[in-house]
Amino acid sequence: MLPTPDTSHVPFDTIYEPSEDSYLFLDTLSSNSESAWLRSRFTSPSPSPSPSPLAVEVGCGSGVVLAFLTANSQHILGRRDVLALATDVNRDACIATQKTVTKAVHERQSTQQDDGPSDAQNEKASTSICLSAVTANLCTPLRPGTVDILLFNPPYVPTEELPTLPSSTQPSTSSSYLESSSKELSRSAKFERDSYYLSLTYAGGQDGMETTERLLDAIPEVLDPDRGVAYVLLCKQNRPEEVKERIRGWGGGWRAETVGNSGVQAGWEKLVIVRIWRV
Repeated sequence: MLPTPDTSHVPFDTIYEPSEDSYLFLDTLSSNSESAWLRSRFTSPSPSPSPSPLAVEVGCGSGVVLAFLTANSQHILGRRDVLALATDVNRDACIATQKTVTKAVHERQSTQQDDGPSDAQNEKASTSICLSAVTANLCTPLRPGTVDILLFNPPYVPTEELPTLPSSTQPSTSSSYLESSSKELSRSAKFERDSYYLSLTYAGGQDGMETTERLLDAIPEVLDPDRGVAYVLLCKQNRPEEVKERIRGWGGGWRAETVGNSGVQAGWEKLVIVRIWRV
């Protein structure tokens, strides 16, 4: 079993804590069937290696999914040169993600070096790196056609409306800020602030799809036209079968298939991971 990245440094009062949906992502990416599919797509049969794949987690939160893929890229992708990038509207999620990914890669590298030689453990130390985690709305900072692997665990809960996105002038809620402001904020004010940031992680608007629809619209532009693939999590209320049919209707060889599911009710929602790619 591949190790789950450490998130003990993440302030979960304002950042989504890894839960059933996060772990479904980890299980799906590391499954034998999906790992084999990814290795066939990203491992070049020619002597000259293909360019390092760029993996991007949109709405990264704690960064646990991106960190898992990056640190375990040898097992999942058959290569150890992943370039990891993340975006989130919450600046503190970006700070947390950069640390989560960097720590996971370092710990995986140390484990590989300490294990000693064997057929299963004689991998070279990982050279995958975290490029950055950018405070941004979805895919806005990404150059067209550059993303090889896109990961998206969206705010998917149906709500009456979406929360207003934070502006660049809003103060940070990182641990240092929380410490400095703890005497200044009343308990009710802190609760209101924390609740607002957490609402960004789950409130999906109508059918829980308003944010996801914007992400889906961006996929054809940001994915690499030859090998790009996106993984998007949906719940039953998002009508995943209808979503997949719409994606297949884009034309141009687009495909969408369910490659992971919770199997049972995870709380009130049945969760699925949909793979989106072009052939």
